[in-house]
Amino acid sequence: MLTKTSAIVLHALKYGETRLIVDMFTRNYGRLSFIVSLPKSPRGKIKKQFFQPLTLLEIETDVRPRLQLQKLSDVRLLHPFSSIPFVPEKLSISLFVAEFLYYAMQGEQQNVPLFDYVTDSIQWLDSQEGRFANFHLVFLMRLSRFLGFYPNLDGYTSGDYFDLRESVFCAMPPTHRDFLQPAEAEIIQLMMRMDYATMHLYRLSHHDRNRLLEVALTYYRLHLPDFPELKSLGVLQELYQ
Repeated sequence: MLTKTSAIVLHALKYGETRLIVDMFTRNYGRLSFIVSLPKSPRGKIKKQFFQPLTLLEIETDVRPRLQLQKLSDVRLLHPFSSIPFVPEKLSISLFVAEFLYYAMQGEQQNVPLFDYVTDSIQWLDSQEGRFANFHLVFLMRLSRFLGFYPNLDGYTSGDYFDLRESVFCAMPPTHRDFLQPAEAEIIQLMMRMDYATMHLYRLSHHDRNRLLEVALTYYRLHLPDFPELKSLGVLQELYQ
């Protein structure tokens, strides 16, 4: 039966001359992969630009659980971007976020709060004229809440360490190496309490921003198996020098 659902494009791979394999995170069904045939005529309803990373779509499909690649019956833009593809800094951030989600949400089932969080975040980034340099840091830190390993911020005391494996602050350093010294632990607990509206109040140097990104990725690798190195990371690290 044909049903409609909103979807976020995570990744698209060319398959032959006129087809794409597109990975999406959908609101109603979770993570799905599609085989998409592109019309030869530019007047066709399905357009290649619909499948750029993080594009928000409304799709119509007949989901068949036994199929690895679903088919699209119809697709339209749910939220046409006004700035993300045209502002180099936003484009770099969006490509990083899309690649990150592609690996972080492997096999993710229906998760409406997660879908809404990602959608709202993308729309926020697209709408901003400035003050979004820390977007990817806040996005990653708050995303962990929806994936089940949000750090426990209760009981933090100045001078605590942060155990990256157990996601808790502690008075003494753990016996393993995956922890943050008190100076960085303090920054983490501050950043975890920020949102998009307030993150600009915390000014970070280029070095500090990249260090926090490194910590966030290390944290995810400890909690998500087989999380790879990201190809888009290098470009993101060059921003705001």
